[in-house]
Amino acid sequence: MSTVQGAHVVVTGAGGGIGASLARRFVAEGARVVVNDIDPGRTKAIADEIGATPVPGDASAVVAEAREALDGTVDIYCANAGLASPGDAFADEDVWAAAWDVNLMAHVRAVRALLPDWLERGSGRFVSTVSAAGLLTMIGAAPYSVTKHGAVAFAEWLSLTYRHRGLKVHAICPQGVRTDMLTAAGSAGELVLGPTAIEPEDVADALFEGMEADRFLILPHREVAGYYQARATDTGRWLDGMNHIQQKWEGARR
Repeated sequence: MSTVQGAHVVVTGAGGGIGASLARRFVAEGARVVVNDIDPGRTKAIADEIGATPVPGDASAVVAEAREALDGTVDIYCANAGLASPGDAFADEDVWAAAWDVNLMAHVRAVRALLPDWLERGSGRFVSTVSAAGLLTMIGAAPYSVTKHGAVAFAEWLSLTYRHRGLKVHAICPQGVRTDMLTAAGSAGELVLGPTAIEPEDVADALFEGMEADRFLILPHREVAGYYQARATDTGRWLDGMNHIQQKWEGARR
């Protein structure tokens, strides 16, 4: 892709799963890539594997060091780090706080650091790995679902506010992907996401296809578009359907 060849790219949460697959694909397409993960060992391992630059640490504070490693310029930022965060309304306050911090506020902080330069140049690309849970919801995971909805809303706001000034925004919204996060989703993930789970490489393929077509919503599971439409046009019926899944999950846990 001409938009990727020679681009300076940052991928957070790149120690495995979707992030590692995105990083591999960007390098394969000729980009210069910084990989970030909270785990220094995983960060170094993926960097050594693909010839990227490792910048381990908190995804909320990676921009300055990543920009320095890329000679002062970030063209594409992939906000991919995330927490599965299962639990209901009674989940501990620290679970909710961590979900907000990683799944949403890390995106906000990255944009604060990147946006002035992007607007001055008239170009930039922000890629948000969200989840179909951000468009729909996920049983058994209130903190995850709510914060992923917030991530979609923030990506939408960025796109509608700055697209005429050269900012490209993409929200990746897969259902199940065979990663550690799917495992962390437990029995709910097995029930709802497991049967149609795809590989992380499929998500990277969908992103690159979507960037080429300049699409905001990246849907590696194409059926999510129909679910999203059903949710919007007949919300009560959609909620009934999701509640049936909830009841099935509760029954299987007894």
